Amino acid sequence: MAIWIDGKKIAAEIRSEIAQRCESFYQKNGFRPGLAVILVGDDPASHIYVRNKKKACEECGFLSETIELGAQTTQKELEQLIDDLNADPRYHGILLQLPLPKHLDKKSLLNRIRPDKDVDAFHPVNVGHIMIGDYAFLPCTPAGCMELLRRTGIEVEGKRCVVIGRSDIVGKPMGMLLLHANGTVTICHSKTQNLAEITRQADILVSTVGKAGFVRADMVKPGVVVIDVGMNRNAEGKLVGDVLFEEVEPIASYITPVPGGVGPMTIAMLMQNTLTAAERAVAQK
Repeated sequence: MAIWIDGKKIAAEIRSEIAQRCESFYQKNGFRPGLAVILVGDDPASHIYVRNKKKACEECGFLSETIELGAQTTQKELEQLIDDLNADPRYHGILLQLPLPKHLDKKSLLNRIRPDKDVDAFHPVNVGHIMIGDYAFLPCTPAGCMELLRRTGIEVEGKRCVVIGRSDIVGKPMGMLLLHANGTVTICHSKTQNLAEITRQADILVSTVGKAGFVRADMVKPGVVVIDVGMNRNAEGKLVGDVLFEEVEPIASYITPVPGGVGPMTIAMLMQNTLTAAERAVAQK
């Protein structure tokens, strides 16, 4: 039976560490790290995420502002807002909550956020730094996955690592971080042939496909470490991961539950990035 990796507990430890560092930062500099979150439209899940981010900011001692805009907000209005926040010294991090209403150009808006305030690490400049292993910020979810492995004492070096999913936000950077940690990495996707044959070779399996119950018992080998990034609703409306937990848990050595695994770590890493951005802003003065 697998050991559960308790993301809730580890994230709370990280937030506590950040709160202490934030207090030291405040005593030294006379101001607090600041995060501005832009929320466009009325996506229910986004409102929950943003509330959780605000709560984490309060816990860590950050200055935070949530700017809520209607679904009809224009591209030009959003561009102006981002420009204003880029120029505002109170905010060291800017986060544009996704998804956006369909009429907005997500790519150009994300690219408009200054790289040194891009605490989601989506800007091409930050993506390039991640590629070569010389980075200030990491995308929050892959960074959270790596921190779960590190704090649980799971060694990546020399291990066969399989990532299912190749999104720019999770799959691709996850592969790069495992590679930087000296794992041997395979990234699988919807066009991968004989997927189960590949996943059965994994010592560490990370699933980011966004399909409930996608990873089943016949896709994993005994002793595998399973990191489940999926956040899905099943037919009963219950929050579940990509991994069919009751099948895979008895086979794995370690597994992240959903909820309570990767999710809390994503917000903890956002706090980490915001503090890093503030520290870098002071160092560059």
